[in-house]
Amino acid sequence: MTPAQMRRHFFTELLKGLKVVWPILFVLIGTMVVTGFLVRSLEDWPLVDGIYFAFVSGLTIGYGDLVPVHPVSRVLAVMIGFIGILLIGLVSAVGVRALDSAWNQHEKTGN
Repeated sequence: MTPAQMRRHFFTELLKGLKVVWPILFVLIGTMVVTGFLVRSLEDWPLVDGIYFAFVSGLTIGYGDLVPVHPVSRVLAVMIGFIGILLIGLVSAVGVRALDSAWNQHEKTGN
């Protein structure tokens, strides 16, 4: 199996895996957007800042440029963090499975 064939197999398997878990991804991302909107409302931030905060916090980057001070916002920020961990874990699992499938196919062809 050539490297190009292996890449093609990997991306094919990755898309297959994402097709299976897309409803879960949609719910997780949608929940992050909604909680970002709620934090934005409680903190009186612009809409873009609320969504930005949700994704930066959810993807565990956390620059610290936006910090919620309202107690409910802080609880929502923790929830956003857990949702982000689920999101990263799910996408990573699909990627690892696709990589494993591509590698097994490579091993099976004897190259």
